Order: sequence, then structure tokens, then C-alpha cells
Amino acid sequence: MLLNWLAYLGRNGTKVLAVGILVGLALPDLARSLKPWLPVAVAMTMVGSMLRLEWPEIARQIRAWPQVALTAAWLMLAAPVLVAVVATALPLPPGLVTAMVLSAAGPCIMSAPAICLLLGLDGALALVAMVIAHLLAPLTVPPLALGLVGVTLDIGMVELTLRLAGFVLGAAAVAELIRRLAGRQRMRDHGDAVNGFNMLVLVVFAIAIMDGVTAAALADPGLVLVYLAAALVFNAALQAAGWLAFRRAGAPAALAVGFMTGNRNMGLMWAALGADTAIGITLYFAVAQLPMYLFPAIQAPLYHRWTRGA
Repeated sequence: MLLNWLAYLGRNGTKVLAVGILVGLALPDLARSLKPWLPVAVAMTMVGSMLRLEWPEIARQIRAWPQVALTAAWLMLAAPVLVAVVATALPLPPGLVTAMVLSAAGPCIMSAPAICLLLGLDGALALVAMVIAHLLAPLTVPPLALGLVGVTLDIGMVELTLRLAGFVLGAAAVAELIRRLAGRQRMRDHGDAVNGFNMLVLVVFAIAIMDGVTAAALADPGLVLVYLAAALVFNAALQAAGWLAFRRAGAPAALAVGFMTGNRNMGLMWAALGADTAIGITLYFAVAQLPMYLFPAIQAPLYHRWTRGA
């Protein structure tokens, strides 16, 4: 029964994500109560992504290192510089520009491989690129934040490196342990159920991350609408830019790079900024979760059609 229920969630994952983010807005008390579970939800999402991918697929991506290296360079260097150039040229509030550039400087969301698999994209590329991007973050994010928008981060490079490396290696170890205990063939046979598990923990994350957004919208709806509009355009434009930059790699890979480009780990950036993060930056990081969880429901039928036979 549980496996059937999880499989149903897995087959309808994009709709489940959209519902989760709306539940978080409609039930702020639930969002507040789930917020302490955010780190667990993120960790379990990475475990679930690794369960869905076989080591030969990951090894294939590592052997194709030029594409992986280009993807990482695009995500962690080229894209944030591009955003800084464009955003500063537009008549936007300074706080909004700072938030957009900081979000672009961060690595892609840790759930990128899970959602890419759900969309029929190159999940192995997404996983390898996501891991490399997070390991590069301590080296690239502080100088970009300081050089592009004059922001100093509140966490040391060594501490951030150790934290992220431990997170990735711990998730890999848990995934391998589960795979060995359950059996590799059984994991393959129940792929939809594993997807459903990923969707379940993503829904917990989606609800929890909305803590405070409803109150902000009621207090200043005009400001929230401006920031939300910017987040929607930012996400869509960066996804299009990533796809254009890598379109010669084929639809599954190019669209995966686009997805990673538009969807950044703002939770990591928020943690790195520290407790004194400006309210405008915090607000943008929160409302930017909406396109992350709503867009896949729109993209899924299009992407499945575009990648069919690719």
C-alpha cells in the first residue's frame, strides 16, 4: 500500500510540488512547524536522487569531464556575472539587485537531480554538476558576492567546504547503504516509489520554506508582488540562457543545465549571509521558491515531448 501511494506521488510529482508550495502559503502555522525539518528534507532529497541513479551513469558523466567542467563554470562563474551585468543595467531597487546577484552566485538547488529525473532530463549530469557546484561554492561565492555587489559573507571558506563535503558524502553513503540493504534490482523496479519519496520530502521543504511569506504579503502586498514578478522573470530567463548556452549538447542535457541555472540554493546563501541578512534579500529568497515549485508542473509535458527520442 505504501509503495503504491509513493508511486502515485512519483508519477504526479510536478503537481505535488505545486500543491506543496500553495499549502505552505495557505497554512502559515504548518509552515512554521515544519521549518526545523528543512535540513533533514534537503538531506533526504539528495539521498533520494542518488538512489534513482546508477553508478555507471554517474561514471559516464565524470568521464565526459569537459561538459561537466563547462557546466560548473557556467553555473558558478558565467551566470552570476551575466545576472550582475543585466540587473544593474535595469531600473530595479538596489536591494532586489543584490538579492538576484547573490542567488545567481549560489550553486543549484540540491533537489535539481530529483526534479530533472521527474522532467525526463539528464539526471546524472544534474547530480554530478550539482555536487561539483556545491564543492566549488566556498571558492567562488565569497569573491563574487564581494566583487559584484559588495557583500561579505558570514561564514569561513574552510567551514563551508567541510560542511558541504560532509553533506554530499553522507548522502552518498546513506544511499549506497539503502541500495545494498534493499537490493539494486528492487530499487530499479520501484523507481516511481523512489520518485514519490523524493516528492514527499520536497513537499515538506516547500511548505517549510514559505514560513513568513504569507505575513509579508499581507503586510506589504505591493512589494511582495514586485519581488515575485522579478523572481518569475529571473528564473525563466536564466533557464532559457542555460538552455541556449548548452543547446548543442542535446535537449536532455541542455534543459537540465537550464533548470540548474534558474534554480539556485538560496537556503545556502541565506545561511552564509548570517543573521543580519537584509529583509529585502530574505523576502526575495523566499518568494523565489514559488517558480521553483510551480514551473515544473508547466514544464513537464513540454519537456517530455521535446526529449522524446533524444
